[in-house]
Amino acid sequence: MWKTIVRRIFIMIPQIILLSILVFLMAKAMPGDALTGLLDPSIDPKALEEQRERLGLNNPWYIQYWDWIRHAAMGDFGQSFRFKMPVTDLIGQRIANTFWLALATLILTYLIAIPLGIISGRYNDTWSDRLITGYTYLGFAAPLFIFALVMVWIFGFRFGWFPTGGSVAPGLTPGTFEYVISKIQHLLLPALSMALISTVSTVQYLRSEIIDIKHKEFVLTARAKGASESRIYNRHILRNSLLPIAAFFGYEITGLIGGTIFIESIFSYPGMGQLFLNSISLRDFSVVTALVLLYGIATILGSLLSDIILGLVDPRIRIK
Repeated sequence: MWKTIVRRIFIMIPQIILLSILVFLMAKAMPGDALTGLLDPSIDPKALEEQRERLGLNNPWYIQYWDWIRHAAMGDFGQSFRFKMPVTDLIGQRIANTFWLALATLILTYLIAIPLGIISGRYNDTWSDRLITGYTYLGFAAPLFIFALVMVWIFGFRFGWFPTGGSVAPGLTPGTFEYVISKIQHLLLPALSMALISTVSTVQYLRSEIIDIKHKEFVLTARAKGASESRIYNRHILRNSLLPIAAFFGYEITGLIGGTIFIESIFSYPGMGQLFLNSISLRDFSVVTALVLLYGIATILGSLLSDIILGLVDPRIRIK
């Protein structure tokens, strides 16, 4: 297993290098530059050009890339032109909110998806199965941002059960009980909104796995030997059905991190997703490139995590 992990890590190195080049080139292809619209338009264009020259914005792309990646390897992603602070510090202020939002969404997703998938697969072609399948069809059809807006309107504005913006109520002292409760209240609605949509694929996948495994020969043999239905489901069907779900755990994490971009914008939740969209509109390229690179690395690490989990839960199919 350790050989597999080391081999995958070595494969990840050229992937990350290629990713960094693509991210940098796409950022450079965006219209304008970091100084576009930043200064007073009455300023002499020559002074603006001198500023671009001083910042190295007129250098060839490969020189700019080398300067950027050299500093990024040491954790220095440059200075945010709009927020007037180091990009690393700026992301550090937001990353905790995104992490807790993704973690809460992941927990809610599995708490909802696994029971529904088990019921739907075990009692397929019944009314309960039809209701759960109907829910998954609606989930596949509903865009995440539309569903999130509906959740904000109903539970935020209509009933007032949850806050509709921010990550904590103003004026609270960090570390106090009121502060923690406020953080949870601000976290629940965006996490639940994203979980109810991300749940549907897991429910459908688990349902299909259970229905398929129910007709396998080893299940029929166990049933012919007189094993109870509960034992058959717990020892044979569920154990094998949950293997693919465990294998996709890493992909679920990276998918949720990407999904928080829309959720944070709709709920005005101060995380990396909201920062990413704001930085694009403000042409803050140093922040955009850093965030896209971090999202890409998280995706690559999620793939590695899924392979590791798959090898741990089922040694027969370890990737060589």
